[in-house]
This record gives sequence, structure tokens and C-alpha cells, in this order.
Amino acid sequence: MSGLFQDEPPDDAPPAPEGPGLFGELSEQIQAYRVLARKYRPKTFADLIGQDVVVRTLRNAFALQRIAHAFMLTGVRGVGKTTTARIIARALNCSGPDGKSGPTADPCGVCPDCMAILADRHPDVLEMDAASRTGVDDVREIIEATRFRPMQARTKVFVIDEVHMLSRNAFNALLKTLEEPPPHVKFIFATTELRKVPITVLSRCQRFDLRRVGVAELSAHFARIAQAEAVMAEPAALDLIARAADGSVRDGLSLLDQAIAQASDGVVTAAAVKEMLGLADRELVFDLLEAVLGGRPAAALGITEQMYARGADLGQVLADMLELIHNVSRLKAIPALRTRPDLPEAERTRGAALADRLTVPALARAWQILLKGTAEVEEAPDRRAAAEMILIRLCHSADLPPPGELVKRLSRASSPSPAGSAPPGAGGAIRAVAASASVPVASPARFPATFRDAVALAAGREPMLHANLLHSVHLVRYAPPLMELRPEPAAPRDLAPRFSALLQESTGARWTIALSAAPGEPTLAAQSESADAERRAVAADHPLVRAIMAAFPGARIEGVHDETADMHGLARTGAGPNDTETVNEVLETDE
Repeated sequence: MSGLFQDEPPDDAPPAPEGPGLFGELSEQIQAYRVLARKYRPKTFADLIGQDVVVRTLRNAFALQRIAHAFMLTGVRGVGKTTTARIIARALNCSGPDGKSGPTADPCGVCPDCMAILADRHPDVLEMDAASRTGVDDVREIIEATRFRPMQARTKVFVIDEVHMLSRNAFNALLKTLEEPPPHVKFIFATTELRKVPITVLSRCQRFDLRRVGVAELSAHFARIAQAEAVMAEPAALDLIARAADGSVRDGLSLLDQAIAQASDGVVTAAAVKEMLGLADRELVFDLLEAVLGGRPAAALGITEQMYARGADLGQVLADMLELIHNVSRLKAIPALRTRPDLPEAERTRGAALADRLTVPALARAWQILLKGTAEVEEAPDRRAAAEMILIRLCHSADLPPPGELVKRLSRASSPSPAGSAPPGAGGAIRAVAASASVPVASPARFPATFRDAVALAAGREPMLHANLLHSVHLVRYAPPLMELRPEPAAPRDLAPRFSALLQESTGARWTIALSAAPGEPTLAAQSESADAERRAVAADHPLVRAIMAAFPGARIEGVHDETADMHGLARTGAGPNDTETVNEVLETDE
């Protein structure tokens, strides 16, 4: 806007001065053209799309005359933060067609103040870009300006865009004025990084979160603009632009501008937009996902070749597959989503069919492989080769059972065959036993050999349970599938049933865990500490270590590594530490 705070050309600025420029004469049509994002910038609250909560709150505030002295507008780029700030500035200063109206949520647009703010030349509405003016001196300039009454309007409005870019000292300098501003001053801040704004500033502002605009709302908005521009646009093309905008109205209008310029025949088609955005056909993405999840690498690579020939970026194809897996997973988790009107037809039909056919573990595994694969593609020297390797990996992972199912199959395979049945042949044991209708009984050979091995099953799967088993449980008796434990008073009450359920899931057998009052063994954590102290003592008594300690006063043994110890730091069954090898290992590691 005007003065020192102007940071961009006004929306309704007059044409450039006549005469040749640096690159010669420019036609009148080129000079007069304004991009859609500026031409269709909202001028009233009614023009804002997708921000119903914010608009309703602001309208009520103006109706009740409960207008805050400072506003904090936050949201992703292009959702209307700066636009909302300018509408608030007009609402505060509108005097109406008769020049006698007060603050209103529906500025008239014809009074001198409204027209001056629309033209970006009002002396009392000052805008500063904090991305380029971050220092204390810039804030002091604002503080000095607050001391003077408005020159023309009833309220002096300071709009600070990207406020999170201000320095710490600049924020501190603003705090006192922000807490107790003069009655004729209002502050409006806009930011995309709210977490970077000090809490001391946030607590002095009324916060408004501008949300991403939905695909359906964006598509309808773009259709109205295309009609106003006398441009024919396919609904599918507008949907593609709306999805690519990712909730940003400005980004979407920029893409629509580009699509209109690309349409030589005056019609914006879905095919042209896909080519412009480098997107793969949605049906082909479905075909590709079905091929890889069906374990058909030849079909998957054939579809990939077809996409690549059309100019699709295979890294983007993997991202499209990630989005599709997410949508299918949501449809599986919440079947009611299938009736939503904003759901594309492909997701409603083929997506729902995939959701019915695929299991949650299969979808989760595909998600993890693709998530890791997208990062690999970005780092690979050949993006196409990397993407195809990811797809081949997905194809071969389709036949792999989840870990829990694999344990159950192995448990069934190792159990005795049912009476009267012939022993299964090689390679068919798992299938033969899995097809049996009898209840599987786990073989004792599948049980953890020791209590420590049973506790190790909880590591990585249930960290809190594992920690409680280490520090708060004393073993009294271990006779799988039965054990007696003495938990300490601090142990959770549900420790025994949780441990039993974990063991049953891991071994396929029902476990009984009895609670006892007998003293039992020390906790595994206490045993580990004792074993570590013993290893340190043995290492410290080694002649080579004593010589080193004597040569380097103040040196200490940081740790002793024992290859024969298990994950709890205790010697494995039947294994004993070799003192010399242990000390040598420590010395080599330190060196």
C-alpha cells in the first residue's frame, strides 16, 4: 500500500506511462491484461470461498461491534489471508454511500475510503512485508506511526504479511504497543508459519485459521471464472486443476490461467491439463495399482511404459499411487465415505472394489514400500529405473504373508498331523495344515526357551510392556505355556493379561500367567546391571587395561561389549564370556 509500506503493485493501478519501454513498444492488450488471481480477488466477505467459519465470526463481530484490536490470520499459501486483511480494513473504514455509516461487514465499495483501499492508495491502511523488513527499526517505524491519528479514515490499519519472519527483537519491540494500542489503531497479521510466532504475540491477537479450500468448492469456483472469461472448460479438467491446487485458490487460478493459455482452440480439456501437469491418467493409476497388488510385474511394467511414453513423471506416478492407497484405505475403514458426492467416480467404483478385496495389512505394506520408494526416486540418477524397481518390489511383496500370519503358519506346520491323515509332502506342509479345520496346537519347540526370550518378544512391539517386564517383574517359575511371576507394586495391573495375549499371538498357543508372592529371581534389569558390573571388573583387571589406565591418568572404561550376551546384556544359555576376547573387542573399538 502507500508510503514506506508498499510492497507490491496495486490491483487497480493505472496503466504504465506511455512511450517505449526498455524492450520497445508493448501492445495495449498486453499492458491491460491482469492474471486471474488478481482480477478475481475477493472484495467482500461474500466473495471468500471455503472460509465460512471465519466469515461468520467476523460478521458477528462487526454486527455486535466487538471488533478486536489485533487479528492473526493463518493458513497455507493462497487461501486468502492478505485478501481477508484488506476486506477487514475496508469494513473498518467504510463510510457508506452517504458518508455517515460506521464499521460494517458489508463495505459499500463506492465511498472514498473503500475506493482508496481498493486502489491500494489509502494513507491510513499501511501494509508491510515482514519477509523483507524484519528488523527492529522497521517495527519502530510502525510504533511511531501509531501515535498519529488517521489522516482520512476513522481507523489506522497496519497489515503485516508473513509476520513470522520478524526477528526476536522486533517482536519484543512490538509487544507493548500490541497489548495497549491507541483506540484508532488496528493490527492485522498474516502468516503461513504460526508456530514461529512467539506465544506472547499470539496471546494478544484474535486468531483466525483459514482452511484449505475443498476440491469441489475450488472446481465450482473455477467453473464460474471460466464462464466469466468466456472459456469452455471440461469439468474433469477443472477437477484436475482443483486437486493440483492442494487447497490454494491462488495456485489454482494460476494453473487455470496457464491451462487457458495452452488451449489453442479455446477449450480447456482434461487431456491437456494432464499433459500440462505431468499427471498420469487416473484409470491407468488404478490399473497399475491392481497389477502390482496382484503380483503381475509384466503388466505393471507395461502400464509404466505406456505412462512414460505419454510424458508422465514416474516419481509423480508413485505419488499418485500413494494418494490412491490412502483413499482406498479410508474407504475400507469408513465405508460411509463411498456415498460422498465429492468423491470422484473412479474412487467410488474401482476404489470401493479394491477396498473390499484388499486387507488392511496389504494396504499398509504397499503404503510403506511406496513411501520409501518416492524418496529413493528423488535420489536416484535414473528416476525411471528407480520407479520400476519399486514397482517390481511391490509385485513380489504381494505374495508375502504378514509376520503374524507367517508365525501362525509355521506353528501349524510344526504341529502333529491330524489322526488318519497322510503326512504332507515337501513344500506343501504349510498349505496342508492351513487348510485343516482343526484348532492348531503349538508345538513346544515354538515356545521361547527362557523367560528372557519371552520378554524379548515384546521389544519393538509393545515398548511400555517390555519396559515393565524388565524393571517390575520377578520370575518365580517358567514352564511354557505356564509361568509364575511376582510383579512389583508399581507394575500395571493389566501386565499379566497383556503379556499373555502377546505370547498367544506370537506362538499360537494359550498361555497361563499366575501371580505369586514368592520372592523369585531378581528383575532382568537388576540382572543386567550386575552382569555389566562383573564385566567391567573383569576388564579392569586385565593386564593390558591396567597398563593403559596407568599410562593415561583419568581414563575410564566406557563400556564392555560381550558378543555372547543377549539383548538384555545377559549371557545366552550355554554361552560364557571370553574375557580376553571381550577386552580386545573393547580396545579395538575405542581405538
